[in-house]
Amino acid sequence: MAKAYDHLFKVLLIGDSGVGKTCLIIRFAEDNFNSTYISTIGIDFKIRTVDIEGKKIKLQVWDTAGQERFKTITTAYYRGAMGIILVYDITDEKSYENIQNWMKSIKENASAGVERLLLGNKCDIESKRRVPTERAEKLAKEYGMRFFETSAKSSVNVEEAFNALARDILLKTSKRGPNSKGQLNLKSPEKKSSKCLLV
Repeated sequence: MAKAYDHLFKVLLIGDSGVGKTCLIIRFAEDNFNSTYISTIGIDFKIRTVDIEGKKIKLQVWDTAGQERFKTITTAYYRGAMGIILVYDITDEKSYENIQNWMKSIKENASAGVERLLLGNKCDIESKRRVPTERAEKLAKEYGMRFFETSAKSSVNVEEAFNALARDILLKTSKRGPNSKGQLNLKSPEKKSSKCLLV
């Protein structure tokens, strides 16, 4: 029987508690949104298969608890991740400042060369914004990673962000794959105009 997918990519979402990691995953995997906040205990995951450049990519998206007391559990999951999404809340300055600590955590626990992506979530609450877009753009550039502003609630840039990460991982794996000669010609994701920003 033929395999239902060409590649399986493990992706991890990290960030402070309450920034919307679970909501982003549910929006991406199930196209749903629940405004009731329930803190993630430990770790959980959802699966969704996407089509990138004619390849079926099965994304296993891991949701981690943001609280400090779960750090030892969650850092164990960094190792096998091929992509890590760092999430902060645009209305919460502290969650943005803590991105530096999350980056340190990646450096200490993840595989070298893991693809990273910075997400500023809750861009539907523009009136309560505390983190200017330019600041996050600058940080993403410093670390050499893509940046998107998303809204799990309004479904803005969620699909685009996950697909961009999957495309970047595919590009990286195809370059160093066992039988790949690097002929995979991947196009950059198209930028769609929306209220929130993607870089």
